[in-house]
Amino acid sequence: MADRKEGSRSVADLTIGEKAVIRSFSDPWMSLKLLEMGCLPGTEVSLHCKAPLGDPICLNVSGYCLSMRKSEAATILVESH
Repeated sequence: MADRKEGSRSVADLTIGEKAVIRSFSDPWMSLKLLEMGCLPGTEVSLHCKAPLGDPICLNVSGYCLSMRKSEAATILVESH
């Protein structure tokens, strides 16, 4: 698990329609839950939509939509595609 470094991006930083590749996780406890939901390192994700107030968000991961809180999404570190 990686610590979030300055300049790194998370899924919470994506704009609607933007794609990225999962690189690591900043929270070891949350990473177990995310791994079980298909958020594996090397997997491409894209931000599908956000709720009107910005939380929760909906991601496209491995061909399905996954909704999560923005705070959970902030623990998924990504690299731009």
